[in-house]
Amino acid sequence: MTKWFYAPKKILPGKFSRLAQAGFAVAIALMWINPSLAADPFRTNDQRKIGDKTEAAFKAIFQQGNYKEAERYLQQAESSEPNEPLAYAMKASLAYVNQDRATLNTYSKKTLETGQNLIATDPLRGNLYAAVGYFLEGAVILQREGTLNGAPQALTRLQQVYRHLDKAEAVSANDPELNLVKGYMDLMLAVNLPFANPGQAIERLEKNAAPQYLADRGVALAYRDLKQYSQALEYANRALKMTSDNPEMYYLKAQILQEQGKKEKSQQMIQEAIVNFDKALAKKSQLPGDLVKQIERERRSATNRLNNTKS
Repeated sequence: MTKWFYAPKKILPGKFSRLAQAGFAVAIALMWINPSLAADPFRTNDQRKIGDKTEAAFKAIFQQGNYKEAERYLQQAESSEPNEPLAYAMKASLAYVNQDRATLNTYSKKTLETGQNLIATDPLRGNLYAAVGYFLEGAVILQREGTLNGAPQALTRLQQVYRHLDKAEAVSANDPELNLVKGYMDLMLAVNLPFANPGQAIERLEKNAAPQYLADRGVALAYRDLKQYSQALEYANRALKMTSDNPEMYYLKAQILQEQGKKEKSQQMIQEAIVNFDKALAKKSQLPGDLVKQIERERRSATNRLNNTKS
């Protein structure tokens, strides 16, 4: 909700919610159990139902990286699945990506309200998405006020985020959906705060988060930002086995290869990075425009580096 999908390396005013997006706008089931029933993408036991349209939107985003298709499904989900907070969280995230502040504000509030309403019947998911709603509200504040002026208000929302996450954890500490969301939040803090320990975030994603490909993607991001590129590449390749149609995964792999190639002064790795940038750009029509521009800039950088090493 990248964006984590934009794979940020630092917290900047706009990147508060980008890394989080992947955590709370979580993915869909790896298999359809029954197309007429919404399968739980996270749990094999004590399953919850998620609406078909919401689940289809997650599939479009996380397996296919198709934002336009996801927007269409989410439009349908709003009327047919009005009590699913995950759909509103995703709508808010897409609004953030599109720099639509008014829509972001609307759907951050809907995420929070729907999560709070769910607490009475499902305290685990209700508290989880109340936390997501407060997190999104923090993004709204930072976008509206800027980092310097908005930080105090955003921090109050962050306190609410962790208060609700603690309540969800008290219900089921090993829940896969909870650990996916919290793992990405912990990762954001660990990567950007010098006193935080990224090992805890990595361990949470590896041990208890699901679906596996999204957990692997988070671990790949963590190792990339820790400059441990061999491990990052290993986890990116794991995620690609399940999301081979997703252009954003090729973008992440290209980033890792480019940084590893720079570190090891390897032309071969830079060339492989360019190949993966091109795989991502081959499906640019389904990605947000700003993300496409970013991929193109990084591809040009890789090409320039490769040409300079040859000369």
